[in-house]
Amino acid sequence: MDIFDKINKDRGPLGQYQKVAHGYFMFPKLEGEIKPHMIFRGKEVLTWSLNNYLGLANHPEVRKADAEGAKKYGMGYPMGARMMSGQTAKHEELEGKLAEFVGKEDAFLLNYGYQGMVSIIQTTCGRRDVIVYDSESHACIMDGIFLHKATGGKSFVFPHNDMDKCDKMLRMASKLAEQNCGGIMVITEGVFGMAGDLGNLKAIADLKKKYNFRLLVDDAHGFGTMGKTGAGTGEHFGVQDKIDLYFSTFAKSMAGIGAFIAGKEDVIDFLRYNMRSQTFAKSLPMPMVIGALKRLELLQTQHSLREDLWKVVNKLQKGLKDNGFDLGKTESPVTPVILKGNLAEGTNIVIDLRENYKIFCSIVIYPVVPKDVILLRIIPTAVHTLEDVEYTIKCFKEMREKLDTGKYKADNITSMVESIS
Repeated sequence: MDIFDKINKDRGPLGQYQKVAHGYFMFPKLEGEIKPHMIFRGKEVLTWSLNNYLGLANHPEVRKADAEGAKKYGMGYPMGARMMSGQTAKHEELEGKLAEFVGKEDAFLLNYGYQGMVSIIQTTCGRRDVIVYDSESHACIMDGIFLHKATGGKSFVFPHNDMDKCDKMLRMASKLAEQNCGGIMVITEGVFGMAGDLGNLKAIADLKKKYNFRLLVDDAHGFGTMGKTGAGTGEHFGVQDKIDLYFSTFAKSMAGIGAFIAGKEDVIDFLRYNMRSQTFAKSLPMPMVIGALKRLELLQTQHSLREDLWKVVNKLQKGLKDNGFDLGKTESPVTPVILKGNLAEGTNIVIDLRENYKIFCSIVIYPVVPKDVILLRIIPTAVHTLEDVEYTIKCFKEMREKLDTGKYKADNITSMVESIS
């Protein structure tokens, strides 16, 4: 069989919907400046789908820093990987400021978050080591674990935030690690980006009194949004010092591209010299580094940004809950609205919201959630208004009434999508 033959037989769990979903539900084009109101298919929509938590993407000081960085250096400088010819004082400055902000000795810049997490796991965990991880960990963590297992490593998974099972997995991992003369890495998230609930970092940190392990936390959605200063979910729980490796991206609160890993200096130096994804990749372009420095400065000094974010979050989540909507266990800005219905009904809901109510939010379907669940994921930001919130709650109430009375039922997805083509 030709290796490409199987592609047409199995398009994948999402790819099977490509013909009817591309350009509308998947790979939609949002145009215009990054702000709450953008253009979708030629019409203005209220957008709740961008992880621009602090509104920095279109902040005038950020735009100015980005433009000046590009004008002075272009997008090519520095050329080459950091280890060979891509090192600059600005890269080191950003690493130092990130480390200080999250309370760690050192930090290492990464070109991408997803690739970075995979490589961190690959570099720190050898085949004799054992990984213990939360069952709802992000795909980048899962891919890092798959790579670890492919090279002979072992792993144990515990049900989401189940500390009794985590304890049990650590007990099993301890025996195996001792037999293998290896160590243990526990991996979880600060904020789980789909459901918005928090990783049980305090309880996991407390298990260090009982077991010998290191803790790696992916805090992509917590950095900038959680904690007294915005330093993340570890700060929120008061256990930042118990996190051995703190990871976050620039793609959320920093509204940019790239990521970083922070921890003890000797560990970060080890990663700096051994992470293949960075050793063999071009350095983060200078304009992105200069832009990240400005974003970090604003994140640290303009506390009103985080305050404005939480005003919107609290009003939105309270309003939805008061009107009987199920938001799961979210404790973060991530706001999942959980409804009961099938794929066809979910498809019709999104079309109605976008075409008639002019609201753009993401829909999450099976296999990410069970087949009878429709999850509408709302991401509030500091630049949304309370009027945006009130309008959205009003529209969602009308949408749910239509769902409950069967107005979203349809025979198939294709006919519904054809109606808006």
